[in-house]
Amino acid sequence: MPSPRRRRPALPLTLSAAALLVPLATACSSTDGSGGSADGQRLRVVMAFPPAQAMSPYGDDAVTLSRLAVIEGLTTLDKNGDAKPALATSWKRDDDRTWTFTLRDAAFQDGGKVGSADVARSLRVAEKASPKPRVLSDTRLDVTTPDAGTVRISTRTPDPLLPQRLANPSLTILSEGAYKGGRVNPAGHATGPFTLTKVNGALGATLQRNDSYWGAGAEAPGVDVKFVADGTARANALRTKTVDVAEYVPISQASLLGDGLVHEFPSARTNGLSLNTRHGVFADPAMRAAAREAIDSAALVKGVYEGRADTAKGLLGPGVPWAAAGRTAPTDRAKAAGRAEVAKTKQIVLATYTNRPELPEVATVVQQQLTERGFTVKQVVRDYAQLEADALAGKYDAFIQARNTLLDTADPVSYLASDFTCDGSFNISQLCDERIDAAVDKAAGLAGTDARHRAEMNAEAGILGTDALVPLLHERFVQGYDDSRVHGVSLDPMERTLITADTRVG
Repeated sequence: MPSPRRRRPALPLTLSAAALLVPLATACSSTDGSGGSADGQRLRVVMAFPPAQAMSPYGDDAVTLSRLAVIEGLTTLDKNGDAKPALATSWKRDDDRTWTFTLRDAAFQDGGKVGSADVARSLRVAEKASPKPRVLSDTRLDVTTPDAGTVRISTRTPDPLLPQRLANPSLTILSEGAYKGGRVNPAGHATGPFTLTKVNGALGATLQRNDSYWGAGAEAPGVDVKFVADGTARANALRTKTVDVAEYVPISQASLLGDGLVHEFPSARTNGLSLNTRHGVFADPAMRAAAREAIDSAALVKGVYEGRADTAKGLLGPGVPWAAAGRTAPTDRAKAAGRAEVAKTKQIVLATYTNRPELPEVATVVQQQLTERGFTVKQVVRDYAQLEADALAGKYDAFIQARNTLLDTADPVSYLASDFTCDGSFNISQLCDERIDAAVDKAAGLAGTDARHRAEMNAEAGILGTDALVPLLHERFVQGYDDSRVHGVSLDPMERTLITADTRVG
């Protein structure tokens, strides 16, 4: 995603949590059909990230649409990351670069039948999108339509992960009506169990049950969504029963809410310190090594996460269970600059975002650790939507982010490609190293799972050797809902799902 996104204003973080709850409570208790119905109670959900690109499927908004059960692709993923049928009922590999997918008898939310032409159109638009979806950063799709119920997809190079790749939210299938007016609008044009009917800027959204859904219909008649960046406000909304589901409960609030409202589970998310390898102080490998030596992961886990995280082991943490056995030592690391040498450098800018409430506190601790090493550090902390374009353009010396390493294809090879290769579309560290590109390319081309995993761990060792990213810790997810009255919430380590057709109150 190298080009800027259209920005939405952040919620005013100076407001108190109580003030933020007033519009939340009002919107979720209205009498115009949003408070319940004869065939079930509407769900009230508060989410952390407001739309950054007007609900376009080609950025992080696609994950929001997926977590709200609005969009679908040809495939989906099970809990092990294996591809399962969605809009495609089956598929076969014709040769090392070509696959054939047979489509399901399904309808779009606007009434049209899903056909091969719709699939081809959706995937071709995704290929040409700007910013380009991360999942396509290391491949190219060529789609043909043998008949109305079949699509044939070829890739630039052999891609054994294509079925998993097609489950990515950015490769959702939409009807022709979604592509009118110069932008992609999924509202009313997707296939999921809930239809997006209204988006109120960065404040909220309204969903209705899709009665033409091909699968089991949604239990709830609809979902009323509010976007609230303030984590304390989200927790308070849950505590006061203003909402049914609160996304990403802050660690600081988890113990206050109690076990009945807090659900903690392992994740594939690694929080890391991306260092700008192209410009500024950290273009010097010795300075990156000094920054890495300054970081105390255990202090972050204990002091910020209250023990609800794991100390950093590498790019891939406990949420990727096979990684530990295959990990090797980082290769070709530079010798760290001494404190006196570090102290001569100019001020560095360390940025992070407010949407994950622990990250500003992490930034403060990291700033202290870097300062003790001799760095002079200035912090920039804003809503994520206000930071992303500048981070991707390399305008910060250091950037703290929480990154799901399995989000793109349920296999870390696409994460490695998008974040650490020369042409990677999410390369915040600006890293460009031919050795890393070769290592990632080798992993991407391997069909055998064990061989690919070994190659991925070799690539990890090379990336860690550059110190382009310093792993800080591995997160555990905390979602909030009252399990005595709210059922069917998806606790998904890959973060693809949250609200499903089975989610209900009562």
